[in-house]
Amino acid sequence: MTTATVKAQQPTNPVAAFIKSNMQLVMVFIALVIIYAYFMFAAPNFAQAKIFTDILLQAAYIGVMALGATFVIATAGIDLSVGTGMTLVAVMAGVFLSADWMNLPLGVGLILVLLFGAFVGLINGVNISILGLPPFIATLAMMMVARGLALIISDKSTISIANKDYIALSTGSLFPTVGGATLTNAALIFVLLTILAAFLLSKTLLGRYALAIGSNEEATRLSGVNVRLWKVIIYVVAGVFMAIGAILYSARFGFVQPAEGVGFELNVIAATVIGGTSLSGGRASIPGALLGALIMETLKKGLTMMGVASEWQLVVTGVVVLLAVFIDNIRRARENAA
Repeated sequence: MTTATVKAQQPTNPVAAFIKSNMQLVMVFIALVIIYAYFMFAAPNFAQAKIFTDILLQAAYIGVMALGATFVIATAGIDLSVGTGMTLVAVMAGVFLSADWMNLPLGVGLILVLLFGAFVGLINGVNISILGLPPFIATLAMMMVARGLALIISDKSTISIANKDYIALSTGSLFPTVGGATLTNAALIFVLLTILAAFLLSKTLLGRYALAIGSNEEATRLSGVNVRLWKVIIYVVAGVFMAIGAILYSARFGFVQPAEGVGFELNVIAATVIGGTSLSGGRASIPGALLGALIMETLKKGLTMMGVASEWQLVVTGVVVLLAVFIDNIRRARENAA
């Protein structure tokens, strides 16, 4: 019996195998634990269970949009319109559901909101895939269009959504409060959508083709895949996730500010990249997007509780994103060298 045969017969440690195959995800999780542990000692009252559930609530809308952005970035694309697009969709939610506007039944309004988000994604997909515009330019243009339409439709005024069932979608809870901590519906929806998105990425053609397009678009096209069609579908899916993020965001506060949303796209992209999705395409992590969103909100919450000014919080966030991209570049360089 050869040495190779003996090694092949030795049982493998499933934990070690998981860590080896998901090293970046494990590193992101360890980073989250370290950051959280630091603030437990550095920020007053950060160790309370309520703080963690607050972070989950605050991370929900950014995290949900990051799930959709993961599919887009997996194709080596980008979506700069996700922030103001979310605001435009939230404004339309106000139009559909506010008592001062159309005041539609909740179910009908939610369906229309999701369809409108899908429509925004469809426009992005057509501009990029069919018209051949670079993703950066196409979504930058949509970012400005969405911001303008949100202001025009709302007449630059706040839209109040007083529907209690709508608000409960975000701040309500199916579970009792324990120790002052409440697992909100927004956090639960975020986790459930993470599971759904992970399934879509790993077990369906949507995820398979997204990664293939990002790895080598020309080879994917030559293999018989309708790359143009699948790119459009991917941006539509991202638009639906954006719409869900808009619902969670507007339902949390019960009103929509049409001037908000600028800069949200940076938080979404940061959460995605921190989680291990490569900006060069071909590599993506849905659980990483969840962890990335939690890291972003943990930093924001911890620094705020420490009394750090908001402008310095932006500096810290920028440094974290740079580190994530730098680590991704090192990893890709090693893979190419191998």
